[in-house]
Amino acid sequence: MQSWADVDVPQIEGTGPQLSLYDSASDEVRPSATGDRATMYVCGITPYDATHLGHAATYLAFDLVQRVWRDLGKQVDYVQNVTDVDDPLIERAARDEIPWEELAQRETDLFRSDMEALRILPPNDYLGAVETIPLVTDAVTKLLDDGAAYRLEDDSGDIYFDVSQAPRFGYVSRYDEATMDELFAERGGDPDREGKRHRLDPLLWKGERPGDPAWPTQLGSGRPGWHIECAAIALKYLGEQIDLQGGGADLRFPHHEMSVAHAEKVTGREPFADHYTQAGMIGYDGHKMSKSLGNLVRVSELTQAGTDPMAIRLALLHGHYRDDREWTEELLHDAEAQLARWRMAVSRDSASEAAPVIATLRERLADDLDTPGALAIIDAWVTAEGTDAAAPKEMSDAIDALLGIAL
Repeated sequence: MQSWADVDVPQIEGTGPQLSLYDSASDEVRPSATGDRATMYVCGITPYDATHLGHAATYLAFDLVQRVWRDLGKQVDYVQNVTDVDDPLIERAARDEIPWEELAQRETDLFRSDMEALRILPPNDYLGAVETIPLVTDAVTKLLDDGAAYRLEDDSGDIYFDVSQAPRFGYVSRYDEATMDELFAERGGDPDREGKRHRLDPLLWKGERPGDPAWPTQLGSGRPGWHIECAAIALKYLGEQIDLQGGGADLRFPHHEMSVAHAEKVTGREPFADHYTQAGMIGYDGHKMSKSLGNLVRVSELTQAGTDPMAIRLALLHGHYRDDREWTEELLHDAEAQLARWRMAVSRDSASEAAPVIATLRERLADDLDTPGALAIIDAWVTAEGTDAAAPKEMSDAIDALLGIAL
């Protein structure tokens, strides 16, 4: 599947500290990707509606990770998926009376254009569930052969993962079983499915149903489950162990927990990732922004109304990436005014020296992506007086390279 256009990132002098990030498995902020190569898998969209600001905040967080790693001179290998066949997509297509393939293509195209507008660095590999079905079926076959998966004893053709075969199951989220059970039911699981060995066992392969898309495979005719999709793609394109698995906070359980259990059982190696990092949720009108609630603020609607994408990006950077936070019109207006001040500052003939400001900016971002602190540092530079003729261009390049904001 085609990704979106790359972004020209300026090169800036010097380097900063290693990037420390929060890891949900250890509940600590720890150094990440300490070698020359950094590998990252970020779970992508299910394309049944347009990109909203919750999506944008998540992909912006991991865009910053990639920018800081690149600034440290690392080779970054970044993979993202798109779940272009799944129950929510099929249900929305049926409601709107359009082919599911058409809906998936339309919304994926819109997502790409939104990512380009926000200047999100594209993944090296961008892969859909449909095109990676052979990877999924190979992984499920291995799990069946190893006794970690089982077929239901009915005629559904459904295959489930046996969580009892993953001794460390639960270590990514660190939730107790009651919480996992509740979240599993809320987030696409089927704890009450008859014939399962355990309520938390997730679906690996869904057998063909009348009217549903299905593909003939060695497992029988059907389509992939959600969690195994990400595990199979990550293993193929990044290797058996990676530096970072990322996504929104609502993926901490079940999605990250399940996909990690799948990957570790397929390879026999653990941990699958050195860091499991999740971005906070964006709220609007007092509730988490979500398609089910219908309280979405869409990126495309804002840009079509004339909002500068850089103001959207800057507004989202006002909150720390791990914090749940509220989107408001006031936040956007403040970001628009701030962006105008920054642009005026870098258009001056001279300014206060840039090098110490850039060093502090790097320090703030290296500390678990402290964007509020980073913005405060730039705001202070904007109001300072100085006679350094090179500083405006140096600061403009640094803000672009590290924060992704084109001035």
